[in-house]
Amino acid sequence: MANLAVFASGNGSNFEAIAKELAGTEHSLKFLLCNNKNAFVLKRADRLGIIKYLINYTGKSRHDAEEKMIELLKLHRIDLVVLAGFMKILTPLFVSEYSNKIINIHPSLLPKYPGTKGIEESYYSEDKELGITIHFVDTGVDTGKIILQKSFVRSGKETLKEIEERIHILEHLYYPQVILELLNKTGIK
Repeated sequence: MANLAVFASGNGSNFEAIAKELAGTEHSLKFLLCNNKNAFVLKRADRLGIIKYLINYTGKSRHDAEEKMIELLKLHRIDLVVLAGFMKILTPLFVSEYSNKIINIHPSLLPKYPGTKGIEESYYSEDKELGITIHFVDTGVDTGKIILQKSFVRSGKETLKEIEERIHILEHLYYPQVILELLNKTGIK
């Protein structure tokens, strides 16, 4: 049995997909950590009966916020940290504490279009193939070792909203599967 924490800042559709995938397994989604008091993901956690913590970065240093996050991870004996739309860059302090135990999903085929505008930059590119990347988190921005990439070929006639929907379908299908596979392994590497 392994313990998981999800960090999210927004809508939380990936969080919900992960929670549903883990339901009925031997693994436990121990808590949601959020840095945005207005995020819809908090309502999803309530509806799903999952513990939630709000870490407000306002008025405190990133170091202080991350020290509190590390305390929570240790308290709950977390084996894997999953970023699902967490809109904060983790410091080397945090990443080194959980080296090879933090994963992220990105809405582009990395190394193309890292950062917060992955879907938009992919959409406005001339790339025919668009998709998602699931990767380990390192101290760079979307530069960690790639675990899985999935893609589709676009017609070129889709709207940005249609592309976003196709990206989210891939995310909701593959991210929970990869997480479950990692949790099932002995010693996440």
